[in-house]
Amino acid sequence: MNVYLDHAATTPVDPRVLQAMMPFFSEHPGNASSLHAFGQEARRAVDQARAEVAAAVGARPAEVVFTSGATESDNLAVLGVAFASRGRHILTSAIEHHAVLEACHVLEAQGYAVTRVPVDARGVVDPDDVRRALRPDTVLVSVMAANNEIGTLQPVAEIGRLTRERQIPFHSDATQLVGAMPVDVDELGVDLLSLSAHKRYGPKGVGALYIRPGVPLMPLQRGGSHERGRRGGTENVPGIVGLGAALRIAVREMAEEHRRVTALRDRLMRGALALPGAQLNGDPGRRLANNVNLSFDGTDSQSLVMGLDLHGVAASAGSACSSGSMEPSHVLVALGLAPQRAASAVRLTVGRTTTDADISYALDALRDVVDRLRAAA
Repeated sequence: MNVYLDHAATTPVDPRVLQAMMPFFSEHPGNASSLHAFGQEARRAVDQARAEVAAAVGARPAEVVFTSGATESDNLAVLGVAFASRGRHILTSAIEHHAVLEACHVLEAQGYAVTRVPVDARGVVDPDDVRRALRPDTVLVSVMAANNEIGTLQPVAEIGRLTRERQIPFHSDATQLVGAMPVDVDELGVDLLSLSAHKRYGPKGVGALYIRPGVPLMPLQRGGSHERGRRGGTENVPGIVGLGAALRIAVREMAEEHRRVTALRDRLMRGALALPGAQLNGDPGRRLANNVNLSFDGTDSQSLVMGLDLHGVAASAGSACSSGSMEPSHVLVALGLAPQRAASAVRLTVGRTTTDADISYALDALRDVVDRLRAAA
């Protein structure tokens, strides 16, 4: 039996999304910037998808810029705002995705100051820490909406009120949140928001960045006046259509799917925590509906993932973007976990294709793997 419990890394493309995309690979080949009928047909498809993405986050279509994914969106937000502003200070959190953290490293190498506010033992940023760290020369605050490793939800709206009072642009990587829970950029108080298709049953290689009008932003990708001059390059029409379809479906089915996935997650969490030496990482309540991140005494992350894989269960030791690293997750380290606990964590994330039978099988496999690793140790 094969059980896929790595939906935080990527999701299978929904057949309905694939069906929407297929005509734009061959039947409708136009470049969306061309003036002829083929091009205008592609332009209409892109415009429809832009409206669907905007509706999913409570924005206007003109405020949505299509990108190659959340990593590019994060880079465009962090670097684009910094390069277009006069100040030299960026504020972010210690548990951001590497797309944000590495963009901040680039800025530090160019003389910018970067403050990384800490999180508590459950992985939550304290808005008071953000307030105290703000400076007169702060040009951007970037705090993710939901952590990709431990699923913790951040107080984005509270942070947004702080930045709005001081008229500082606020970016949030909402890749794990958009399509899973209601998102409204005005209610959150964000000025830039990143998202991706492949986390929500759409294709890989396409994403978007919401940009509030008036936010200073220097384009990073040059080569044309595409995306209102904010991102040069021929539009990925099939991918953009897939992103729009994926978010339209996700928003329409969100309430029922949230209830179903939460029940599966809670069953998985209860069963796993019943094993001796199991500990939950992240906030037990303030977390994504599909995320379970656990540590098991007497084991190590890579052996857990490999052992589960031998049983046909796909899991992760953390972010897929750092899967080749032998170092403990920077997120778990930021929580203040003991090295042994951080090095024995496994992430299990359920999704649209997960069934009750999958949870039963995964729990049996997890029990067997943990027992074998402890016996071997």
